Amino acid sequence: MEGLQKKAYEIRRDLIEMVHNSAAGHVGGDLSVADILTVLYFQIMNVSPDKQDDPDRDRFILSKGHCADALYCVLGEKGYFNKEEAIKTFSQYRSRYIGHPNTDVPGIEMNSGSLGHGISAGVGMALAAKMDQRPYRTYVVVGDGELDEGSNYEGMMAASHYRLDNLCVTIDLNRLQISGITNDVMCSHSLSDKFKAFGFHVIEVEDGNDCEQLVEAYEAAASYRGKPTAVIAHTVKGKGIPYMENDVSWHHGVMTEEQYQKAVQELEELMS
Repeated sequence: MEGLQKKAYEIRRDLIEMVHNSAAGHVGGDLSVADILTVLYFQIMNVSPDKQDDPDRDRFILSKGHCADALYCVLGEKGYFNKEEAIKTFSQYRSRYIGHPNTDVPGIEMNSGSLGHGISAGVGMALAAKMDQRPYRTYVVVGDGELDEGSNYEGMMAASHYRLDNLCVTIDLNRLQISGITNDVMCSHSLSDKFKAFGFHVIEVEDGNDCEQLVEAYEAAASYRGKPTAVIAHTVKGKGIPYMENDVSWHHGVMTEEQYQKAVQELEELMS
């Protein structure tokens, strides 16, 4: 599991370079979700560049689409495209690596960015697998702030109604969103109770930035039958760069050259 954790920090190193080059991106949420994406793509999901047209490949939706840069770094590391090209051209004029996921990029299953739609789209994919008797699983990652959107709950209700045990929704619970502390913006009380009330099996991950805990959660989700699963991952916004951690100003912050060099140094120390 050490190798997986190291890879997550390598992904962070790449995305820090990407957002610094472009002076764009949502670095705080990128850093909180990096471990989740690393575990899914390098340990859990049945996906690879040579399976892009395989009807039995697992499906993935990044519903919190503003963190596309983190997903591009993972897909590039996985070999879907030239990672260095993505790092150098993210959010640049005429680049296909734009600020939100789009299906022009290999490995992207769905355009996203308008929040609140990933769960419902995932329900459609998971239901199609049931109807076609296909073995693939569908994974959706949402932000905790994103759950202010009412459309999520329509999707959750349908997922339970159709008993979609091949659907796994992960909540990147970093407790911060663009406007401030998530519970101050719209008090959500217990997300666990909410998902259970909608008929989900719920797994809470105490440290959602710990790859070992995430692997255990996803393996348990894959073996659960009769209900969709919600993995509630308690993460830290800005994880891995101390001056960014738990600071809402880094939801969409731009690093100075000095801040960038400091971030690189801190990540390289964690990788060593």
